[in-house]
Amino acid sequence: MPKTEIQNRNPDHLQAAKSAILVIGGAEDKVYGKEILSSFFQFSGGNEAVIGIIPSASREPSLIGERYYRIFADMGAQKIKVLDIRDRDQASAQEHLDFIEGCTGIFLTGGDQLRLCALLADTPVIKRILARVRAKEIALAGTSAGAAVMGYQMIAGGSSGECPNRDLVDLDFGLGIIPGVLVDQHFYNRNRLARLLSAISAFPQLLGIGIDEDTCAMFSDDDRITVLGKGTLTILDAQAITHTNYPQVTASEPIKIHNLKLHLLSHGDVYDWQKRQLVN
Repeated sequence: MPKTEIQNRNPDHLQAAKSAILVIGGAEDKVYGKEILSSFFQFSGGNEAVIGIIPSASREPSLIGERYYRIFADMGAQKIKVLDIRDRDQASAQEHLDFIEGCTGIFLTGGDQLRLCALLADTPVIKRILARVRAKEIALAGTSAGAAVMGYQMIAGGSSGECPNRDLVDLDFGLGIIPGVLVDQHFYNRNRLARLLSAISAFPQLLGIGIDEDTCAMFSDDDRITVLGKGTLTILDAQAITHTNYPQVTASEPIKIHNLKLHLLSHGDVYDWQKRQLVN
């Protein structure tokens, strides 16, 4: 089967990166160009890819695992395994650890981020995945719930359609894959700007990242984020804020944030998330 090409307006940057974490806003194209999934496939080794799919966030893990299995099989992956982890004991299974040791890519599917963290946090499976990601030995992707768990702090749920306030967002601990970020997904599709603003006012030291559907924030090993897909990437940088009333307000009162920096990025844009600046 021919190797799938990455359709991207900034191919030189993609080719220069040795490893990548793809944080996907959900509802990524699975039928037509499949740019985001194809990018993950290529970073995992293309036709030599050995891909593990973890559908634990889903209430129908067999169904969603099989769907991604077929996608990567059709692309030409060498080997694919669905790591169907449904309890914490299974997250210690030697067969899963052996596969992770030899794989080139791990894909976390969508579903419920609280369920995903409850099953994986502090288990041998996630510890080995994190070790191999940090050693730049494998590619990692997470979509929807799989994107929400990327930071140490995680948006576990909440509402939309209101001004920013404490009640608007439920916060919990994520998996700490990219510790310095706080991610929200299905972003403008579900009107979640106020939710992310509420969350970032609680943790202004973190970089807020809102990712639209069929859109990906690709973190490469040079501290850069490259935008893939059809939508926008919203970045909230609160490092230089001069005032917030977050510590004083009640749960339903409006939150103030002064001197907040906001970027709207789209396909091909590159952002240095350590220096907190756009790359020309």
